[in-house]
Amino acid sequence: MIGCLSVLLLIVSGRLFTQGKVVSDYRIGPKDLIEINVFGVQELNRKERVAESGKINLPFLGEIVVEGLTRSELEEKLTALLGEKWLENPQVTVNILEYQSKRVFLLGAIRNPGAYNLLGRQTLLHAIAEAGGLTPDAGNEIIVTRKISEAETKSLIISVEELILKGNDSLNLPLQPEDIVNIPVDRIVPIYVIGQVRNPGALQVRKSALPTLLQAIAQAGGFSDRASKGSVVLKRKDKTGKEIQLKIDVDDIIKGKKKDIQLQENDIVIVPEKFL
Repeated sequence: MIGCLSVLLLIVSGRLFTQGKVVSDYRIGPKDLIEINVFGVQELNRKERVAESGKINLPFLGEIVVEGLTRSELEEKLTALLGEKWLENPQVTVNILEYQSKRVFLLGAIRNPGAYNLLGRQTLLHAIAEAGGLTPDAGNEIIVTRKISEAETKSLIISVEELILKGNDSLNLPLQPEDIVNIPVDRIVPIYVIGQVRNPGALQVRKSALPTLLQAIAQAGGFSDRASKGSVVLKRKDKTGKEIQLKIDVDDIIKGKKKDIQLQENDIVIVPEKFL
């Protein structure tokens, strides 16, 4: 169900995550370190750190705005500027040595959380891999938060099972600068199965994978020979804190006459003894 919901959320919220076409080449920004080489003109070969203004300063040309340009676009711009006054058929090569201006943030149940440079077109799976992958206590949800405008952000929930285990490529969305990828830690919560089962006590289960009634009894070793399957009691508290009790004939569930019951955190399953 979570996986289906995540696919639906992606389809419904797709517009929220497509503000602008995803580019296939990295666009230069402040603090990036770029290397410029002009064939045959040694004094123009240099490394320049892009200023906060988005500009660099070059001999002969002075300040030039480079922010927002791809590597090839900057090569074309410098070729044109040098060709206007200074050189005949200049051959310019630009390389980006350090990417500092475009970052994404990975938080939560990830082996190496922190800020990561966004190099060109990177996907969610690529970023998770770069950060070392998920930790064992990762939940089944990935929350991607994206800034839509100065005053608005949107979040998208993606199923770990659908994305990683089932390989649903439609969920492997391209990331954009300043995206926040959060993998919440999956809490371990108790379910209590007591009475006539082989291993009564507390079951420690993941909150994202709470068992059904039959699954919990099976995890507790199954019914003992003296168990009254027709008189199982389920105790739980409602949202107001009031305790409610359900009497359940487990034989009806086993035979398919009734649907298995999804348990909740802190539920208590009591299996009474049958009297002959």
